[in-house]
Amino acid sequence: MNLISIAALQNNYIWILDDKQGHCIIIDPGEAKPVLMALDVLRLIPSAILLTHHHLDHIGGVTKILVHYPKLRIYGPHETADQGTNHVVNHGKKFTINGREYITLALPGHTLGHLAFYSAPYLFCGDTIFSAGCGKVLEGTAEQMYYSFQQLFQFPDSTLICCAHEYTLSNLNFARSILPEDKAIEKYQQYIKVLRKKELPSVPTNLQLEKNINLFLRCHDYNLQKKLGFILPSNKLHLIFAELRLRKDRF
Repeated sequence: MNLISIAALQNNYIWILDDKQGHCIIIDPGEAKPVLMALDVLRLIPSAILLTHHHLDHIGGVTKILVHYPKLRIYGPHETADQGTNHVVNHGKKFTINGREYITLALPGHTLGHLAFYSAPYLFCGDTIFSAGCGKVLEGTAEQMYYSFQQLFQFPDSTLICCAHEYTLSNLNFARSILPEDKAIEKYQQYIKVLRKKELPSVPTNLQLEKNINLFLRCHDYNLQKKLGFILPSNKLHLIFAELRLRKDRF
């Protein structure tokens, strides 16, 4: 498989997964023009579109893409049913495209119906987890988002986190404000600064790395809890997550 990221809108990424046999799937096409151009240049025929949630910067290109490919299968949560989705899916649904199996994962928080799509090693996670950060809690609760993050631990460390925005440097700057002495975060921050100066994408990232530099995956970390000013038992760790999200919103 060949994973292709397409920069779109202000800071979005649209993903294309190419099966190297002339067919592909498209994930979260926020606009149509760059997708259609890529399909033309790469001589790819799309087999399906996967939608993680209903926000316009993830579904805005669907209608125009359908003009060119009217028979496309479009998979998405119920909240995208009026946005072109013709295969509504929910948590745990398995389906096959071009001989490759995908499974859906409910990740509420950013939106109530937010889904991710997993096909090893790729996790197309929309606006749930970003490199070194997490999506805004808009429709759900921080507790829901915390438990969505906990689901990520079921996947192998080699899982590629294919998120939908270029927020890595901003997220790392926030992480350094909380844990300025953390060497792993500091080192990765310097690396991403160089990468972004070259206008190169910082994603996909991988789960092993994120376990080290993403504070939202480290709510169990005693040093992080101490920095935030309170130590909590394991059944209250969603409160750590909520505090982090609140501070990030104010950052």
